[in-house]
Amino acid sequence: MDRQYYIDFLLDHYEHPRNKGPLENADVTVSGGNPGCGDVVTMHVKFKDDVLEKVRFEGSGCTISQAGASIVAEHFEGRPASEVEEMGFEEIVDTMGKEVVTSRVRCATVALGTLKAAVQEYRKQQLQTEPAGPGQSRS
Repeated sequence: MDRQYYIDFLLDHYEHPRNKGPLENADVTVSGGNPGCGDVVTMHVKFKDDVLEKVRFEGSGCTISQAGASIVAEHFEGRPASEVEEMGFEEIVDTMGKEVVTSRVRCATVALGTLKAAVQEYRKQQLQTEPAGPGQSRS
């Protein structure tokens, strides 16, 4: 695909963000970003059976970081948590157009990094709420 396709793709997500806004009763809410440059993303996730049932984001920052949050939230809603864990940062850069975001990789990956942290937090919460089996301790 050509450079203009990716520019249009990013602008569409920036101007018409998908899944933007708060999420009542989220299981996990995690914030991340590059505050020094003004990119801040908060991911809100509701899980059901280890699937990201609902994914919403809030944030502010540059076009790339906010378009990336929209792309990530839309892409992972309804998918297993393992897919978030498995996706590499290079893959989201490719999805957003490597040629367009190559000088702004931190901006492009902030939402994926924040969503990965949300999945880790969810996993941690699950371990804390599971009862210890015979001969096991929860530490």
